[in-house]
Amino acid sequence: MGDWAGVVIGFVLFVVFSPGLLFQLPGKGRVVEFVNFQTSGVSIFVHSLLFFGFMVIFLIAIDVHIGSG
Repeated sequence: MGDWAGVVIGFVLFVVFSPGLLFQLPGKGRVVEFVNFQTSGVSIFVHSLLFFGFMVIFLIAIDVHIGSG
């Protein structure tokens, strides 16, 4: 009936690429910091580029589909 790939992949990537939740790139003191629960404008920009890139790879380049019927 519908293609759920965009919703599922978007949700998973949003959680994975949330700055400061699992990792932060660039970090405040280092290049990569893990589980610091802090963020900056630069890291938000970098993580949004990563999110967009991986969404394009999964939905357009690989053409992933998750059907519900």
